[in-house]
Amino acid sequence: MLKKYKQVFQKWYRRHFASEVRQQQAEDLDIKNHRLMIRDTQYFLGRAQFPDVPEIVSVERAVYDGKTPWDAQAFANELKRKQDRLYLVIRKNDQLIAFAGCSFDIQRKDAHITNIAVLPDWQGDGLGEFLMRALIRKARHMGMRQVTLEVRISNKRAQNLYHKLGFRQTGIKRGYYFGDHEDAVDMMVPLIKAPTSESSHE
Repeated sequence: MLKKYKQVFQKWYRRHFASEVRQQQAEDLDIKNHRLMIRDTQYFLGRAQFPDVPEIVSVERAVYDGKTPWDAQAFANELKRKQDRLYLVIRKNDQLIAFAGCSFDIQRKDAHITNIAVLPDWQGDGLGEFLMRALIRKARHMGMRQVTLEVRISNKRAQNLYHKLGFRQTGIKRGYYFGDHEDAVDMMVPLIKAPTSESSHE
């Protein structure tokens, strides 16, 4: 009888605890829509919503020469996952001009940048860097150990930005990208510093 009660209690506790963890994750990933200044220009930052999907796909199409690596359904599926996904959008004069997305693996303590794109006319104005820093800050706040991403091996401009933010190359994925089968560079920035030799002997 005691064993059965213990099993029931453990099952209830795991379900209750998991529910609390999911709720906390959702709260951690919540952001308030607000205006902000980037290089003396005012923009509007918000969390991506389902009505934003067509504009997100349009930005992606403009950036990738008419191609859409992710279609509208893929983005919609991502936006449903409010407990482990965060997609940010930047607007100017009510036009969506940039977005970025990140997945958060709570068990592995790994945050992975899934997408980032800025309309060509707005590239070089600091929007991509702002979005990356915002996602890195969120990952650090949530206790992630690292932030990872893939980038086309030919995209040196993006790689330079990622290096500036502390990312380092960790490998190559051969033929990673659908369509042209271009290689991807794996990159990672650690968020938790390794203990120094002094602190490890304390």
